Amino acid sequence: MDFSWIFDPFYQEYLWTGFVNTLLLVAVSGILGLILAVIIALVQITAPKPIAMLVRGFTTVIRGTPLLVQLFFFYDGVGRLLPEIPGIQESIIWPLLRDPFFYGALTFTISVGAYSGEVLRGAMLSVPSGELAAGRAFGLSRWQVLYRLWLPRAVQLCLPTLTGEMILLLKSVPLVSTIAVMDLLKAANLVRDETFLVYEPLLLIAGIYIALTVVLTIAMRLIERNFPGAQPAKMQRRLLPG
Repeated sequence: MDFSWIFDPFYQEYLWTGFVNTLLLVAVSGILGLILAVIIALVQITAPKPIAMLVRGFTTVIRGTPLLVQLFFFYDGVGRLLPEIPGIQESIIWPLLRDPFFYGALTFTISVGAYSGEVLRGAMLSVPSGELAAGRAFGLSRWQVLYRLWLPRAVQLCLPTLTGEMILLLKSVPLVSTIAVMDLLKAANLVRDETFLVYEPLLLIAGIYIALTVVLTIAMRLIERNFPGAQPAKMQRRLLPG
């Protein structure tokens, strides 16, 4: 095994750029995707039936098609059609629209929104109606019941599942290497092409992904334990029979 190339500044620049882009994609797509998930869940529960059915159809399409196909659709499909729109290339948003990073973040955001939206919808429907009625009895408005009781309680119920969704998002990021985004996999492939080393670059990024997964898991576990209303594990063990 030859890992001496790691100390070469030329290859370090590849790896650092790929590492930063990977973190940015996870952060941007994760945050925007969860916001979209809340909207999707609320629309399906509270909106008129035609709109709810439309949103449900959207989530079905997103969850029923491969993520790589969606990535190519936005990058090679939508991205190629946009320049045909008059004036789009002279607009201030054109630098964003021509950047493959944008299409990667867009694809992952929609995917996270669709999957997490269904998870959150189920969690919101699982919140006991008595808790919501108690909030109304205390004089809270419908909006206050939503953001102070219903939504936080639903998030608390599905936090472990959302943790899994974030880990899946992290493991999906290497797909952007197919659309010319410099992520960790793209950096490893460039190193392999220039050094003719087959295993070492891949082993390195595998280790980085394992480390990122551990850090993300620990962070989400801390959020679970400190989330408002969460019951400490020690208390839960005390409540178990026997």
